[in-house]
Amino acid sequence: MIQLAVNLSMIFTEVPLIERFALAAEHGFSTVEIQFPYELSIADIRQQLNQHQLKLCLMNVPAGDLMQGGNGIAGLPGAEAEFKQALDLAIEYAHALAVPRVNILAGRKPLDVERLSCIETLVSNLKYASTKLAEHQIQPVFEMINGTDMPHFLVQNIAQAQEIIEAVQHPALKMQFDCYHMAMMQENVLDALQVNINQIGHIQFADCPGRNQPDTANIQFQEIFDYLQKSPYSGYVAAEYKPSPNSSTSFAWKNKYFLN
Repeated sequence: MIQLAVNLSMIFTEVPLIERFALAAEHGFSTVEIQFPYELSIADIRQQLNQHQLKLCLMNVPAGDLMQGGNGIAGLPGAEAEFKQALDLAIEYAHALAVPRVNILAGRKPLDVERLSCIETLVSNLKYASTKLAEHQIQPVFEMINGTDMPHFLVQNIAQAQEIIEAVQHPALKMQFDCYHMAMMQENVLDALQVNINQIGHIQFADCPGRNQPDTANIQFQEIFDYLQKSPYSGYVAAEYKPSPNSSTSFAWKNKYFLN
């Protein structure tokens, strides 16, 4: 059975983050994910989760300046100390809020740094993070992000992700698989899921192109959700899209694929 979640960083953005928990519950979700929850205190998040009977299933390690167009920190040589501080903060939040998985964003390759140096830094940081997170019974995941939306991102496709898993060699580390990003990279989404399902720790979805809700573009979600229902995957499947035209009108897919 698919465990469904909704991303509060991209959906319900019509209101401040603190008000999105209530909207998630009103629309029938019992689980949420937040990319970067750190604008809110642990106490405020816990209060919202408890009040609306929600679980928080995923969050990201702070990524430095990545979301503002910078290179991030996980794959940036010389930023190892900053990465460890960011990881400590993520562990503090995840441990206090019973978050089962934490995502580590690889970041971009700076124009003046060799890719190999960045990959070596990323692998070292992922080894360290995987060990630290596993000590707290938190599963580490890392995400493939397409190079159109985020140029020079260090891990863009399945082959690169497989190389990272092989290099890190930590049993806890899994891929975070976003259907939209993989479609943008011309991967066959269903095939990629089937081949890699045992190495996937978290799944997200949006249609492609456009990154809006399902059934607005080209991804065949019926076959994807049908496969996931029957697969050995036991993690969460999270809606992470740009609602069109707005959040409250974007959930026709939920009735179509999950309430029939």
